[in-house]
Amino acid sequence: MSSGPPGEESAVGPAGSAAPPKGLRKLIGSAFPGERFGDHLTILSGTGQNIAGLGVYVVATLGTNVLISRAFGISGPSALGTITLATQFAFVLGAATRFGMDMASVRRVAIDVGKGEPGRLRPVMVRAVAIAAVVSAVVGLMAFLGAGGLARVFSQPGQRGAFRAAALALPFVALCQVYLGGTRGLKIMRHTLFIYWAGQPLLWIVLMVAGWAVSKSAGMSVLAYAGSWLLATVAAWFVWQRETARFEPLPASPGETRDLVRYGAPRAPAALLSQLLFWTDYFVLARYVTTAQLGVYAAAVRVAQALVLFLTAVNYMFSPFVADLHARGERDRLDGLYKALTRWTVAGTVPLLLLFLVVPGPVLLIFGGKFQTGTTALRILLIGQTVNVAVGSVGFILIMVGRTGWDLSVYATSFALDLAVAFLLAPHLGAKGAATAQAITLVVSNAARLYLVWRFVHIQPFNRHYFRLAIPTAAGGLVMVGVHVALRHAAWPVDLLGSGVVGSAVYVAVLVAAGLTPTERRTLSTLVHGMRFRRVTS
Repeated sequence: MSSGPPGEESAVGPAGSAAPPKGLRKLIGSAFPGERFGDHLTILSGTGQNIAGLGVYVVATLGTNVLISRAFGISGPSALGTITLATQFAFVLGAATRFGMDMASVRRVAIDVGKGEPGRLRPVMVRAVAIAAVVSAVVGLMAFLGAGGLARVFSQPGQRGAFRAAALALPFVALCQVYLGGTRGLKIMRHTLFIYWAGQPLLWIVLMVAGWAVSKSAGMSVLAYAGSWLLATVAAWFVWQRETARFEPLPASPGETRDLVRYGAPRAPAALLSQLLFWTDYFVLARYVTTAQLGVYAAAVRVAQALVLFLTAVNYMFSPFVADLHARGERDRLDGLYKALTRWTVAGTVPLLLLFLVVPGPVLLIFGGKFQTGTTALRILLIGQTVNVAVGSVGFILIMVGRTGWDLSVYATSFALDLAVAFLLAPHLGAKGAATAQAITLVVSNAARLYLVWRFVHIQPFNRHYFRLAIPTAAGGLVMVGVHVALRHAAWPVDLLGSGVVGSAVYVAVLVAAGLTPTERRTLSTLVHGMRFRRVTS
């Protein structure tokens, strides 16, 4: 049964997924057999939507940071450091206080639709939202009342208002993700695209600029952040109600609330720790460097996180398929999807990785003239993020097959490692020490997950085709270095744009010529010939 709006059944794939156009299916249907073709194209179509949304998210997030750093003038790095601390505090706690209900809603909705029981979706969501609302409201109230103490802990004694505003954002950060998790369980990605990836960061910019007319301060900037999440939550609730309105209601399964709590109990701290893996070293560094130096490191962290653009897009689309296929015991199909999607993710990430490695200085100069000092830290951070991308959706697989206890164990160990290494290195090496802590932690945690997924699910992301990407990567990297050297005396935007465009073009050309599998090459050829034929006949 499809789950799109009435009248859109012909444009909806399995279990309500956004399916590829009919013409595209006809063009390349012979390249993939049966249902495997459908899964690949459905995920690819949804991933393409997510990449578009994530592109807006990355640009809007980086744009927000640039706007803040430049709008506050000489105090730009300090303002960026404070605002990043407060907003990431809200985002990280929001990940924990939704109590795993975002992933629970993805998993349960996907499984119920796969079983042909979509009428149970609303009872599941009512309970998931109630659990997340209670937990996030209690923690948010505690954070609001203790905002002064939080500001002192993070060495921001005069910024109680910023942390109060962050506490107001916390429940909405949680609830928005729970509702969007439900729509992703339906394999509908456009709502996550428009509401989360694109809508919320753009709303933050609009509300922040409007708020600055009243008070140009860190507190007002974070209050605008809270307002953007409130509006995003309202939108997420609306689309969930619309997408599920036509399902015949069924009663909740016996013990539904107990099962949700059992799933979420280990997932809640794991979600908190998953966010802390990207920010623990940042919080530790705040104790040892100036606010301006902290702002430079915040910019480096933001740039490094852009490397997971394709991975995040795939994760959000792939996760309901993992839950559905694993529940039905289709391991071989799941293994094939995992291998193909990981390879595609790495292939799509390589141009960004090369750009950040070859020209980190010009990339950071986007934030302002004082940010170029973060180049070494950025390169170190890229090591950990590269490993993160290389193993694909390994973390999401562990969660979607119900191994939340093991997921928590990995996160707890990784958090302790990150904290220990950061406290060991940051006092002596500053941002370089913090970056080293994060890189080591990401390598260790991903290796552990890779082992656990193999142990419990018996799938892994590597095959002989994976390593074909080395040839186009080497070619693109060498050309990018050459262009960078040739443009080293030019203005930094020229260096950045020239190196990126030429190096990426060479990478894509060599990828098409020598990096594609035989099946992918046949599919691409069929697509090109089909589009040419349509142009001629039209």
